[in-house]
Amino acid sequence: MPLLRTQGPATTPPPQSAAPIAAAAPRATSSPSAVYEGFRAQRRELSNQLDELESTRRQITSQLQELDQGSTDRKPLEDRLTDVDARIKAVDQMLAGNAAQLAQAAAIPGAVVEQPPPIQQGPPDEAFVLGGIFLFVAILPLSIAFARRIWKRSAAAVTSLPRDITDRLQRMEQAIEATAVEVERIGEGQRFITRLFTEGESVKAISAKSADRNP
Repeated sequence: MPLLRTQGPATTPPPQSAAPIAAAAPRATSSPSAVYEGFRAQRRELSNQLDELESTRRQITSQLQELDQGSTDRKPLEDRLTDVDARIKAVDQMLAGNAAQLAQAAAIPGAVVEQPPPIQQGPPDEAFVLGGIFLFVAILPLSIAFARRIWKRSAAAVTSLPRDITDRLQRMEQAIEATAVEVERIGEGQRFITRLFTEGESVKAISAKSADRNP
């Protein structure tokens, strides 16, 4: 009768540690500038992840502050907060490793490529500055002097009228005043005549009434 082989208890693998996994570096066959840019892109991505984790942590902390101490909903939030803290720590460690790798990649000749300065279209900024200074220093005083000259010419033209024109204006003024006096006299005469006619009609009416009362 064949012997049955007894199997021992199944062994479970040991739990893996929660240590952060180091970020994979770019391939060494790439150019130094490509390696450097790869580390920079990796740093940006890790920074974005860290920002998202910190935002999540703030939300969880705000929710915990709103709950009472004996609430049953605090336990899941506290466990989640612990997990988020562990992830934040892991991302921090990965950022530290990335900083060291980025410094090493930058030390390789040809890794850091400076961008050429942008080509400026049109006149430089100094031209606008010099133009404004020229307008302020040269054009503004000339404009003020020209305006003062025009004002002086107009005042001199008014004060230097010919003698005959001045006499003629005086005679016209006197004639206008005399005409106004005559018009006023004519108006007074018309008012006087109108008053006489009115009084005459009143006297006739009174006489007629008296004659009617004393036949």
